[in-house]
Amino acid sequence: MSEPVRLSKLMAERGLCSRREADVYIERGWVYVDGQKIDVLGTRVDPACTITLAGQAKSAQSQRVTLLLHKPVGYVSGQPEPGYQPAVTLIRADSQWREGGGPVFSPAMLKGLAPAGRLDIDSTGLLVLTQDGRVARQLIGDDSDVEKEYLVRVEGQLAENGLRLLNHGLALDGRALRPAQVTWQNEDQLKFILKEGKKRQIRRMCELVGLRVVGLKRVRIGRVSLGRLPLGQWRVLGADERF
Repeated sequence: MSEPVRLSKLMAERGLCSRREADVYIERGWVYVDGQKIDVLGTRVDPACTITLAGQAKSAQSQRVTLLLHKPVGYVSGQPEPGYQPAVTLIRADSQWREGGGPVFSPAMLKGLAPAGRLDIDSTGLLVLTQDGRVARQLIGDDSDVEKEYLVRVEGQLAENGLRLLNHGLALDGRALRPAQVTWQNEDQLKFILKEGKKRQIRRMCELVGLRVVGLKRVRIGRVSLGRLPLGQWRVLGADERF
């Protein structure tokens, strides 16, 4: 028999919710393991058990929003840095893209809203902010396999084997990078498709092969594209959209 594991950890690993959400659901008696209600935090269970959520938990999840923001340069995606504002400050009624559809802005959308991934202060493009731990885990969990696509303007002289290395063969912080898809779009612009997101990864990759990034824009995350979303505006992820 396998070693028992914490129920909240197992729920997060299965993509049912985040660990924090799991603790809330357990405390409220909204979690069942093999048909038995579990309401004690720290409970350990068989990794092969069947976990079901009560209707109240599913209802709570359905009310959580995921927002798509076209982040401008000069805003940080996560914790604010001195002199700069976090991107979440752009989530206001007057910056909601009217053509995006979905529910209109309400202050409740800001409660527990957090970025699912980074987009550095010098970069622009698609940034996901979500209240849903399942979405966050899908996009930034250790086992995430979701593609992120970027258009990158560069200058400098590419090393002889630089394009090959950008696709596979570079390491950052002593660890090999996962394979990428990197192609030229024109004489000064590359397209990067990555499945990981280390700090300033693309800029550092380019530096290793003789290039300097002068512009970086994220245009797609999984199956969701930036599309016509105007700079500095946001919209709600549609009920029929999936990353």
